[in-house]
Amino acid sequence: MGEDTLQKRKKLKMNTLSYKTISANEKIVKKEWVVIDAENAVVGRLSTVIARILRGKTKTYYSPHFDCGDNVIVINAEKIRFTGKKMTDKVYTHHTGYPGGQRFCTPKEMLKKHPIRIIEHAVKGMLPKNKLGAELYRHLYVYEGPNHPHEGQQPKLININEIK
Repeated sequence: MGEDTLQKRKKLKMNTLSYKTISANEKIVKKEWVVIDAENAVVGRLSTVIARILRGKTKTYYSPHFDCGDNVIVINAEKIRFTGKKMTDKVYTHHTGYPGGQRFCTPKEMLKKHPIRIIEHAVKGMLPKNKLGAELYRHLYVYEGPNHPHEGQQPKLININEIK
């Protein structure tokens, strides 16, 4: 190799500082409040959108090890729907902690007693099973009716069909 080619290579050497990966931290992350209307929404499709927003995957600075997501308020939880025969065939199982304390419930029964729990259960299953997942779950607020007590945070209304 001649001296000319070495000098050309030194001049063309790329600036490696422009390729640094920036990890999310408290300074970068801007948490917002969003409202999602669950009226006539399919539970699974709604839950995936909520989990992505809670996790922060809709943000450009997403990092899997850091809480980058927004606070999500879900209204009209009693007006959700299931596809197919899931309303009668699906079974939720929980245990009371006592011997013989296993309890079963269908979504139809759950909507009558605790409509909020259906969305909470679906979203919780889509979050990580660790401390980060528990922290993200605390940013989910689900309400039965169209009203919520978070007007002071000035939440934005989001249409779930627009989020990919």
